[in-house]
Amino acid sequence: MRAALKFTTILAGAALSFAAFTTLQAADMAVPAGIADAVSDAGRPEADKARDADRHPAESVAYAGIKPGDKVIDLIPGGGYFTRIFSKAVGEKGKVYALTPDEMLKMRATMADGVKKIAAEPGYGNIEVISSPINEVKAPEKVDVVWTSLNYHDMHNPMLGPANMAAYNKSVFNILKPGGIYIVIDHAAAKGSGARDTEILHRIDAEAVKAEVTGVGFQLVGESNILAHPADDHTGKVFDSGVRGKTDQFLLKFKKP
Repeated sequence: MRAALKFTTILAGAALSFAAFTTLQAADMAVPAGIADAVSDAGRPEADKARDADRHPAESVAYAGIKPGDKVIDLIPGGGYFTRIFSKAVGEKGKVYALTPDEMLKMRATMADGVKKIAAEPGYGNIEVISSPINEVKAPEKVDVVWTSLNYHDMHNPMLGPANMAAYNKSVFNILKPGGIYIVIDHAAAKGSGARDTEILHRIDAEAVKAEVTGVGFQLVGESNILAHPADDHTGKVFDSGVRGKTDQFLLKFKKP
């Protein structure tokens, strides 16, 4: 596991009547010991660990700034790959809400079974499995981080309504504490394609995500290239054998002011 990553940070500052943004190249960022321990935890299945070389969980979670005591929503957690890591990273005083949208549960009632199983295992008592409509992301309390990985594009598709993206993103904004972080990881589409390829290729243009999320009040405070795969030309379906697990992905970090 690599212990550091290269990333770009965008700092917001006031200038005249608008916010000025400066792009800076930051030095290598070390992965905190708590996150490294969460990734190397013996309770993680070997199938999850086998994906770490491509998904870079230690670097990605460190970039999000998740720390002990945090409250995190793992939005559309799937089988719980990140849910387990978040659970150990936030510790006993933290909380992880594994949230599967109602729309997905109506489509397949077993969609949340994986995270329910994890929550029932010894050592994962800080995980709570919840659901809500996609346009009204809810949790029992305000949280520090909302994280969604490889699912944002699906919200544009019929399987989730499609979601009203302004309402969805605003509900994420509302559930976060002031200063809370919203992480979006997804498969990159061709520049300028917007949401054109969300259903067929399961990709989305990062610029479209930025516009939708900042449009409801978030600040874009950083983006990392840790998940970049320059060999991916953005034309293949993400499930195709030649590109699966090797798609070019973006990691965007937004902040609630």
